[in-house]
Amino acid sequence: MERVALAPFFRPVTPGGRPMSVEMTGFGPLGWVSDADGYRYKATHPVTGAPWPDIPQALLELWTEESGAEVPPDCCLVNLYRAGARMGLHQDRDEADFAIPVLSVSLGDTAVFRLGGTARSDRTGSLRLASGDVCLLAGQARLAHHGVERILSGSSRLVPGGGRINLTLRRAR
Repeated sequence: MERVALAPFFRPVTPGGRPMSVEMTGFGPLGWVSDADGYRYKATHPVTGAPWPDIPQALLELWTEESGAEVPPDCCLVNLYRAGARMGLHQDRDEADFAIPVLSVSLGDTAVFRLGGTARSDRTGSLRLASGDVCLLAGQARLAHHGVERILSGSSRLVPGGGRINLTLRRAR
């Protein structure tokens, strides 16, 4: 909670001006932001103007154990999904090197996660990501379309006020 006090959750808007249903913040040298200027990584929090807090050591260790990457992450995107929040199908394409995986950790309420192929028209399937689940998008799956269809509210009491926190580690540069 100390890191979130330094970099509070904010609600990003799409480049088209629509507010996203998730709240977000970040840890590490870079954070991911979205506003009228587009999607991008930025070295400072868009509301406070301060640098993002460091990535927790436990997440860096998980990255080392699970990712297979030879470089550390430089961004940990933190999404907060309250009841009714979702994330449409998308690809993580704002990073410099798609050979480096994306690793995410789910905490709190279970999410119905949608996963497809690299083409938007590919078939998708859904699976449930419960608290403590780790998802690695690597190799051919690195550019798979994915999203959060819905949150199963009340499936966990971990997050104060209810909801799901997703921590996504990546190498932006």
